[in-house]
Amino acid sequence: MRRAAPRAAPKAPRVPRRALHGVLLLDKPLGWSSNDALQKVKGMLRAEKGGHTGTLDPLASGLLPLCFGAATKFSQASLEADKTYRATLQLGVTRAGGDREGAVLETRPIGFDEAALHGACAALTGEIDQLPPMHSALKHEGRALYEYARAGVEIERTARRVSIYRLDILHWQHDMLEIEVRVSKGTYIRSLAEDLGRLLGCGAHLAALRRTASGPLRVAGAITIDGLAALSDAEREARLLHPDVLLAGWPAVRLAVDDAGRFLSGLRRRVDEIDCAAVRVYGPSPQAGSPSTEADTRTSAFLGIAHVKAGELIPGRLLSPPEVQALLQIPAAQAEPNKFKQVSTT
Repeated sequence: MRRAAPRAAPKAPRVPRRALHGVLLLDKPLGWSSNDALQKVKGMLRAEKGGHTGTLDPLASGLLPLCFGAATKFSQASLEADKTYRATLQLGVTRAGGDREGAVLETRPIGFDEAALHGACAALTGEIDQLPPMHSALKHEGRALYEYARAGVEIERTARRVSIYRLDILHWQHDMLEIEVRVSKGTYIRSLAEDLGRLLGCGAHLAALRRTASGPLRVAGAITIDGLAALSDAEREARLLHPDVLLAGWPAVRLAVDDAGRFLSGLRRRVDEIDCAAVRVYGPSPQAGSPSTEADTRTSAFLGIAHVKAGELIPGRLLSPPEVQALLQIPAAQAEPNKFKQVSTT
């Protein structure tokens, strides 16, 4: 008699996803890729849609803003923002790839003094030409450079102009140097470490890296994955910030109800304003009982972003009406009083 095949164990039911909107400031741990961290947090929140705001290397820890739902429309602002890092350099040792995981290429004695160190840091402050490292996510013929590097293939690269706004020495003791830098987008700290080592005549590689700020956002307001895991669903959702935190510092304008509706549908509005490359736009909140003051965005509905040219407010990325309604449940970021003004329309 033929025996029946055993029944397969029933699959666990899929956890339903939900529409969540906002920005979570994550303190990414060492060893995690940005996408690994995103997928983990996305699962914890049961969010339908999410994205990160630029790759943070697995060998680095620190601030990684994660965008969910409507906030993903404005993630480019964080991609374009200046970044601040604390970096530890090991001096006297040059490694393949510019970090502690690479094979040792050269070991040289350390013979510089404090004056030479300050001089080298000053020489690398300002606008510089930087050669992107092979161990980077830049693409060549559809593949990331780090994929070629892992295969032992060297790709010819072109130096790019970047800005080092600040390069401060925090601590120096023989072969270990800790610095803090604020840099423009597209700056590679491992390349900066190698450049500093060359100027000092001893070589260097990146031993540790932590991102402490991205534009107006700070790691002090971030939560770790373990910390997020310890919260309830409601507490996790309460960690989401309004998407306009990504735009803090942009000039903000507020439209009257009729113009807000037309703007949200994609129509340009005539305004009495000078040209401006980027503004955040608000309209009256349907939940507000009375018109808000000029400096108060908490009773205003965030509509999206725009630019002003030749007297016209020209829509950029806009929210949908359901997204506008959903975001009214999250307090908007406080606007700077001198940059939030009522726009007069003509």
